Amino acid sequence: MSVIEVNNLTKSYEFGKGIFDVTFSVDSGEVVGFLGPNGAGKSTTMRHLMGFSIPDFGECKINGYDCSKSYYITKKDIGYLPGEPTLPQGLDGKAFVKMMEGLKGCHNDKLVESLCKRFELDLNQDIKKMSIGERRKLAVVTAFMSDPKVLLLDEPTSGLDPRMQEVFIEFIEEEKKKGKTILLSSHIFREVERLCDRIMIIKDGRIVASVNKDDISKGLKKTFEISFYNPASYESFTKESFEFTSKNKLELRVSLMIDNCDIDRFIKTIKNYNVKSFSEVTMTLEDYFMRFYKTRGDLSE
Repeated sequence: MSVIEVNNLTKSYEFGKGIFDVTFSVDSGEVVGFLGPNGAGKSTTMRHLMGFSIPDFGECKINGYDCSKSYYITKKDIGYLPGEPTLPQGLDGKAFVKMMEGLKGCHNDKLVESLCKRFELDLNQDIKKMSIGERRKLAVVTAFMSDPKVLLLDEPTSGLDPRMQEVFIEFIEEEKKKGKTILLSSHIFREVERLCDRIMIIKDGRIVASVNKDDISKGLKKTFEISFYNPASYESFTKESFEFTSKNKLELRVSLMIDNCDIDRFIKTIKNYNVKSFSEVTMTLEDYFMRFYKTRGDLSE
């Protein structure tokens, strides 16, 4: 059963920014990753799911309730961790937690204490004096203190040091075992690979791919690297109708991706060439992602 439903969601901003005809669902107990760089539309989608933005077209639902019309109903079941949490000044951690307990209608001192211990957070600190990492940990505590069944996590480890990132990932693995329904947006491959059952890739406000994590390594596509003995073989092969990912004329070497349905045609074709070396390369999530984002570099832009 789908807990999170997004249907034809569209929100347009200036300069072509926004999200366009975004459609997906997250089933009960499923962990879905929303993978893309900053500005791709991940946070915009999350804000619509929280009812903070009204769509130009389409709708978002959580547990069957329209997010833009029934926010006060849906929020009781949701743990939301924003990508850039804005925390009020003039409060310490304890006062902020108490304020959030009032807004959420929950009170669980034992769980709050457990979360603070796990993430090494001192609630006696003034928020104004907290580091970026400490503010992120405070946001984590308030997102999880009601033990929500649905989690919307927007760049959840941003601002955490590597050790705390590992603590957080281990914590989400435990939440996953409890059957929580989780939508996690990120641009960190390791985080998404480790936690998610299914991965959606978003580019320029549109979902360009949705794939089960295991399918990537099991043969969604195969990647081959081939080198040739002579320029004639190289030149001729590069004119074949395959999906080349790189060509090196100087080294007479190519890389290409082959769909499973095209393997037989590829093998029959390559037999006709004077090949020096031939190897299959395991495809990673990053390799698959970079099919849609051709230039490598820092995904956080």
